[in-house]
Amino acid sequence: MSAAHHIVVHAHGGPDALSYENFTPGEPGPGEVRVAIEAIGVNYIDTYHRTGLYPIALPGGLGVEAAGTIEAVGPDVANWSPGDRVALLIETRGTYATHIVVRADLLFALPDSVSAEVAAAALLKGITAWMLVERCAKVTPGAIALVHAAAGGVGSLLVPWLKHAGAIVIAHAGTPEKAAIAKANGADYALSVEFDALAGVVRDVTNGHGADVVYDGVGASSWSASLAAIARRGLLVTYGNASGPVPPLSPLELLRAGSIFLTRPSMFHYVDTPESRTTAGARLFAMIEQGAIHADIGQRFALADAGDAHRALESRATRGSTILIP
Repeated sequence: MSAAHHIVVHAHGGPDALSYENFTPGEPGPGEVRVAIEAIGVNYIDTYHRTGLYPIALPGGLGVEAAGTIEAVGPDVANWSPGDRVALLIETRGTYATHIVVRADLLFALPDSVSAEVAAAALLKGITAWMLVERCAKVTPGAIALVHAAAGGVGSLLVPWLKHAGAIVIAHAGTPEKAAIAKANGADYALSVEFDALAGVVRDVTNGHGADVVYDGVGASSWSASLAAIARRGLLVTYGNASGPVPPLSPLELLRAGSIFLTRPSMFHYVDTPESRTTAGARLFAMIEQGAIHADIGQRFALADAGDAHRALESRATRGSTILIP
């Protein structure tokens, strides 16, 4: 096995808290495999783990998704062999590495048509989009959906997935350039207005109706706009905190917004069984193979430069997905 490196966080903090270090991944135990990682997905949740917004035990690793090739299998592993191409999602973190030992039941088989880079860029975000469209809201043709951060990692997959489901998509992005990306991804309306003007525009383009479902991965900055833009009895899905967590909420606010429904999902709660993981992975890879969605890899960083990737992500200087290359 070649020399192994990983990223370690010794104390919660800024991007400088990411330390690139040598390590020995060890041999896989019963039910485990060792994967040589070829590409690593960078997600906003990684910054929450780094800063301590979502506290982790220290010292600890970062990263929840990657793709590569099985290098070794432990006892009691069936259906997997060295050389198999795989992707993986783990709640325990540690994919910011050149190698990882994981439970075999956390793997997704990669079709020949899906590269390791595409899988690393799309797996968590794509399964999140699957959850948002087909599980949280169960979007039907004609539904009006408002998508915040529509040119971001999740947004760039969520917009075309919604269009595939027959929704009318109103995309919102931070700049006209990012709004144009959302438009190219299929959005019916692509906006880059200030948050305090957004609800009025949404009402205008929907003849006063508002959005049947609002997908809000921004958090604090967009919260008031989301409540103001939603249709009566609509669904507000808050799934991220890119600008900070949403403020404390009274149920009366849901009444005043039009008897709306609110959910705060975690993707891992929707892929918590082998059956649900198989379903989600097969659905995602089928959507990629059909060309219904594609992984827009906006930027690549070396694993050793993971801090720079976090700086770009937190400054909203990225587009599409960000990956690390070991």
